[in-house]
Amino acid sequence: MPRFVVLEHDHPYLHWDLMLEAGETLLTWRLASPPQPEKTIAAIFLAEHRRMYLDYQGPVSRGRGMVTRWDSGTFDWVERKDDLISVSLTGVRARGQATLRRFHGEEWAFILSKVSPPGQ
Repeated sequence: MPRFVVLEHDHPYLHWDLMLEAGETLLTWRLASPPQPEKTIAAIFLAEHRRMYLDYQGPVSRGRGMVTRWDSGTFDWVERKDDLISVSLTGVRARGQATLRRFHGEEWAFILSKVSPPGQ
């Protein structure tokens, strides 16, 4: 099962990097705030990152600040198109269906749908 990570990153300003394992690289978006259920969060698609970030915390090369793991876990692909990505996240903090929808260029919106407790 593929893995994901959300890293709190302090450079060039505080943001959260959502990284989804896709083969040998990580599809990466910069989120304006940490994932929160039912909140639309502005996201920017970034260059693919190395898989090492799935397990890494610490300084980023070339003076690009520090990253700290905010959450991590596994996910399943629900839908994957050029302008729409939907995954089912199973993390400690981020659980549920996450949808990334492209609006213009590298501008996306991220929404995490709430998960109902078992039996409801």
